[in-house]
Amino acid sequence: MDHHIASLKKLAEKNNAINKLPFSIRILLENVLRNHDNFAITDEHLDTLVNWDPAGTDKEIPFKPARVLMQDFTGVPAIVDIASIRAEVIRKGGDGSKINPAIPVDLVIDHSVQVDYFGTDYSYQSNVALEYERNAERYELLKWGQQALDNFTVVPPGMGICHQVNLEYLAKGVITRDGWAFPDTLVGTDSHTPMVNGIGVIAWGVGGIEAEAAMLGQPIYFTCPQVIGLKLTGKIPAGCTATDMVLTITKLLRDFGVVGKFVEVFGEALDHLSVTDRATISNMSPEFGCTVTYFPVDNQTLEYMRRTNRSEEHINLVEDYCKENLLWRTGNEEITYSHVLELDLDTLQPTVSGPKRPQDKILVKDLNTQFSLLLEQEYQRNYVPIKARQEQAWLSEGGSGSAFTYENRAKPKEILVEPEDLRSVRIKIKNKEYILSDGSIVIAAITSCTNTSNPAVMVGAGLVARKAVSRGLRTKTWVKTSLAPGSKVVTEYLQRANLLEDLEALRFHTVGYGCTSCIGNSGPLPPHIAEAVDKGDLVVASVLSGNRNFEARVHPQVKMNFLMSPMLVVAYALVGRVDIDLINDPLDYDPNGNPVYLRDIWPTQQEIVDTISNCMRVEDFKAVYDVIFDGGEDWKQLVAPLGKNFGWKDESTYIQEVPFFKNISTDPLPTQDITGARVLLSLGDSVTTDHISPAGSFRADSAAGQYLVSKNVQAKDFNSYGSRRGNHEVMMRGTFANVRIRNKITAKEGGYTTYFPTGETLSVYDAAMKYIEAGTPLVVLAGKEYGSGSSRDWAAKGASLLGIKAVIAESFERIHRSNLVGMGILPLEYPEGENADSLGLDGSETFSIAGVSNELKPHKILDVAATKADGRTVTFQARARFDSAIEVEYYRHSGILQYVLRGFLR
Repeated sequence: MDHHIASLKKLAEKNNAINKLPFSIRILLENVLRNHDNFAITDEHLDTLVNWDPAGTDKEIPFKPARVLMQDFTGVPAIVDIASIRAEVIRKGGDGSKINPAIPVDLVIDHSVQVDYFGTDYSYQSNVALEYERNAERYELLKWGQQALDNFTVVPPGMGICHQVNLEYLAKGVITRDGWAFPDTLVGTDSHTPMVNGIGVIAWGVGGIEAEAAMLGQPIYFTCPQVIGLKLTGKIPAGCTATDMVLTITKLLRDFGVVGKFVEVFGEALDHLSVTDRATISNMSPEFGCTVTYFPVDNQTLEYMRRTNRSEEHINLVEDYCKENLLWRTGNEEITYSHVLELDLDTLQPTVSGPKRPQDKILVKDLNTQFSLLLEQEYQRNYVPIKARQEQAWLSEGGSGSAFTYENRAKPKEILVEPEDLRSVRIKIKNKEYILSDGSIVIAAITSCTNTSNPAVMVGAGLVARKAVSRGLRTKTWVKTSLAPGSKVVTEYLQRANLLEDLEALRFHTVGYGCTSCIGNSGPLPPHIAEAVDKGDLVVASVLSGNRNFEARVHPQVKMNFLMSPMLVVAYALVGRVDIDLINDPLDYDPNGNPVYLRDIWPTQQEIVDTISNCMRVEDFKAVYDVIFDGGEDWKQLVAPLGKNFGWKDESTYIQEVPFFKNISTDPLPTQDITGARVLLSLGDSVTTDHISPAGSFRADSAAGQYLVSKNVQAKDFNSYGSRRGNHEVMMRGTFANVRIRNKITAKEGGYTTYFPTGETLSVYDAAMKYIEAGTPLVVLAGKEYGSGSSRDWAAKGASLLGIKAVIAESFERIHRSNLVGMGILPLEYPEGENADSLGLDGSETFSIAGVSNELKPHKILDVAATKADGRTVTFQARARFDSAIEVEYYRHSGILQYVLRGFLR
């Protein structure tokens, strides 16, 4: 069948510069060329891309993605918003059934399974049962959407992680629709959407707010990006993995600074870098700070499509289209990039990152030393020699023999509990006794789409487990272990290789198919472990194969979190501590007292390749994905509301109609200057969306907990902030409620602030409500990289409901800045080189922001006055971070969805 195409080749015949454009810019150019209407998408947009400036430009370009990907944490509030818009249209006498996604939307329920049960063969079924028990109300909404909304599909729970499902099944490479063939493109309501850049698909994460606008037919406007070329040479050496590669790249790109930029990968290494290795890199684009990390289509792409059961007809379409339309990588291109960075893969070493940020790279051989420095710098605790603790731990686990002297055994107290040394708690439970101390690993999780999509590291982890079991090693008693594959295909090939039983011998049983520890769904620590951590104020650690390790994200009781490959997760779980030189020191001693080193249980690359060759089958992808939308019996039996208007329930603590659209006026009110504003929070650098809107568990004494208790919800049924995103009452109380957030205007750590009219310390929520009652607008002061991390729409929605009118920061992360605008919050940047400290602002001032009410435009310079209690005024100018004219319109309407809704009502 013939298809129309927007031909870049014909364009290049008129302008040879097209042949030097980065592939990622070519795809944006095709998008503008095909969707050109000279209204929303104009000749100027086309000219900006045809004459792309590597040095960068302030000119905006539009992007109309072919589809949208969602997960349930961000998808539920998006569907709540759509249902709320429908409800408002119906209240105003309109036809609510016309409110539908204008482009296909796939929602994968993957963020709700929690690791309550682990280390047993019944863990998976028990966790699934609890998942449905907790989330039935949310799933009813999604099942309602599945039948009530056009262009909307739902992948039920237990099928996999959205990004791995996207990579293995949903991504097409090239799409045919309405007689046209064009590149597969998408935006996703999860920041790791760029994972499919590894298969040649342009995609990135946006806030739920922005994605909803795209769903409703609005182009996404953004500043035409610079493109950083990442040249990869060499090969991943023996003893290293794709995870070591991506953590090294994270450090490299963060140090250079790629926030808001595209990264495109080229170089000789691509000739043998598999799509799964590429996807491991692309997945962590938000950790780099860039929008995409793009790998052009080539023979590796086609081979991956073939192995994952794409049809030969479709594979031929991808090849023919890309070769015809200048989107096929040969390796001989002469592309102009904004800047080129190089990495020789031959130089890689085993690597972890932590304890708080993915870019905090540490070589495995240095973690012992680095741990001691972190303990002294962050917690003012001295370091105890590791070997003494290793020996004592070995003895307490029942070791015997001639490996240790009598004197080692005689002085456990001296070794372990001196006040100036590591803090320790002795645990006695049933027939076991051991010591938990600073540096103990309490969570070891093989999790996250980043690595579970890569057979090399998953098979590698299974082989490490097999060799460890054969040497008589076991994971330590105090370590909560878990295996959460990104799709059921992983289970199929691990079973066929008989590696699942080896992982299970080390208590790495499958706990669910979803984003578990990586999104904060680690579940509770065993009671005796949790009590010991609190009692001893211990600095314990997690090791996980995830992509995020921000403070309090993995677990609120775990203060140090280290990212690493699944293979290293297994190795560290055998040790039970992070303060060890894993390369040179023994992991443990076998039952006969002989040391076992990492090199003794590490598989060769050939072993991994041979195992993958023997255990992976195309038929597995067909069997799993033929029934991807069916779900299990729990899903099939779930009763959902029918009809075009969702049946809201006043008593629901999960799903409530949002207040943003109720009784909306046909036209927006004029914009107003901000006067008499108070500072709700004054924050430092690298404040993440996890700090602003945490996703994990919360306590009964928190503002959100108190709300649920008032609704007769018991603490055991709180679930997580992420699962409650369909209820604004919970989420606004959870905004800025992270237990590790540090607000400079109060001495109390966590979600607290000073209420200046009385000087009292209150929760952020309680103080905000008092300010709202008094009619006082609020501002937030922040440092660099404000809003880094996940594409969390509630970090902006919650801020809006708390009455925050502006955020003044040194710099913003891309997605969160967009989300703030999308909720009608003014993002302001200090002048270059200035910040709150240099201006002498301590947060106690009253702020006024002038210039908002007249001639508001992108990047307008506004006047800010901060008046101190003694009457002195600090004045400075700040740049409004509206990056396009349409963003000014969104702000005028108090949000992007209000803008869309008013257009529909008119």
